[in-house]
Amino acid sequence: MTDLNKDMERVLLSKERIAARIAEMGKQISEDYDGKDVVVLCILKGAVHFFSDLTRAMTCRMEMDFMSISSYGNSRQTSGVVRIMKDIDVGITGRHVLIVEDIMDSGLTLNYLTMLLQAREPASLRIACLLDKPERRECAISPDYVGFIIPNEFVVGYGLDFEGFYRNVPYVGVVKPEMYQK
Repeated sequence: MTDLNKDMERVLLSKERIAARIAEMGKQISEDYDGKDVVVLCILKGAVHFFSDLTRAMTCRMEMDFMSISSYGNSRQTSGVVRIMKDIDVGITGRHVLIVEDIMDSGLTLNYLTMLLQAREPASLRIACLLDKPERRECAISPDYVGFIIPNEFVVGYGLDFEGFYRNVPYVGVVKPEMYQK
């Protein structure tokens, strides 16, 4: 049996700390969207755990949809080339939209995505990120809701991956450098 914990330098955010913060975020978002219908948009694949837990913590009326967008491939650095692998299925014109993303670092992918979605004329467009690395930002974009501001370290777990692995780790951990410097 493989022990994924052995690949971690340390736990950055425990599953208990993540759960408590998501409950707080869900309450705040529900208050902000009180009396409104919202399209909650999960950015696959990394945000799936966060999206699932966050939407269960929200009490406002919502419709859920999914989008797959990437600028990384199998690399640790953004390629700068954004690809849409799956677009949303619902119309968002005149509707309130909340993008749910796992992490914002360079901001390039979410900057592109927000421009794409703004062209569809939503009533409002906000971003909820579990993790924010503002020191890595390469464009003028910031999330509206942030779970945790983290240092510029390579993290996996709770949906975040390295080469497709570690998404199932129930916490956010810092990967040992030897795992990605091969």
